[in-house]
Amino acid sequence: MFLSDFGNNNLFLRLNTRIWKFNYQNLFMELTNAYQSNPGDDLLGKKYAAMHHLDINLTKWLNVGVFEGVVFGRTNRFELGYLVPVIFYRSVERDQGSPDNAVVGMDFKANIARTAQVYGQLLFDEFKLSELTGGNNWWANKFGYQLGAKYIDAFTVKNLDLQLELNRVRPYTYSHYDSVANYTHYNQPLAHPLMANFNEWIGVARYRPAPKWMIEGRAMYYMQGLDSNRTVNFGSNIFLPSTTRTGGDYGHEVGSGWKTNAAMLSLLLSYELKENLFLEFMGMLRKQRYDTPPAVATKSSTIFNFGLRWNIGRRDFYF
Repeated sequence: MFLSDFGNNNLFLRLNTRIWKFNYQNLFMELTNAYQSNPGDDLLGKKYAAMHHLDINLTKWLNVGVFEGVVFGRTNRFELGYLVPVIFYRSVERDQGSPDNAVVGMDFKANIARTAQVYGQLLFDEFKLSELTGGNNWWANKFGYQLGAKYIDAFTVKNLDLQLELNRVRPYTYSHYDSVANYTHYNQPLAHPLMANFNEWIGVARYRPAPKWMIEGRAMYYMQGLDSNRTVNFGSNIFLPSTTRTGGDYGHEVGSGWKTNAAMLSLLLSYELKENLFLEFMGMLRKQRYDTPPAVATKSSTIFNFGLRWNIGRRDFYF
């Protein structure tokens, strides 16, 4: 929900400070604006981001944290006020006239009985309590959350690990009233690959029957409300300005728009030939259904790959 490794590389400066039970991270980034086509030798426009994350180990088994970030567009210059390393940017935003796209959030991680872990994140892009309790699905109540659990040595089976995760993001989250300060970089989202307006469920099972063998099965299902084109904005495409939203101020719920459902199953077999040298095989089945009135369309994909991986982590693409 805060920042993922899905998107493209970018120039950044990261500072990490540990004091007692506190861990504090500062992240300053130079990003690339969204663009329709490669202009050739012309320099792509720049935008910038600054993020803070502060967490504390409240107990030996519980860690909680708070997060804030801001994405802003300038004429190829960094806003020096955002270099202030102290968390909570609201005073800086006020001094700047608050033209930028700010997000805040909190997260937690709790270990249970040395065999399980529960974790979660909650992110707010915009939020108004009176509109939330009104139950009218106001468009600007933009937030998302993640809730998951891991079970290590599940059911007392050694080296069998299970994981279950739910992700939900409301329409228009991560978007902005202009197309520069949206939560993106190089035509890719900075957070979740599905961007916004979706529910997602993920289940993972990993098993090591022997020291050199690893088997991983994964199941994923998501429901999302899509935009029909670049002129109709139901809140899934965060590159569209939020001012172009479709349907007025109310009635925006997760799944609004052209509803799509997708399911995916994958199986990975990995064998370590030598230290950090892996021989791997993976198969994937994916099926997607589009409800595009008055028709219904389906699309299926089957993918197999085989290869060697040497001294580097896996880069998976499940979307």
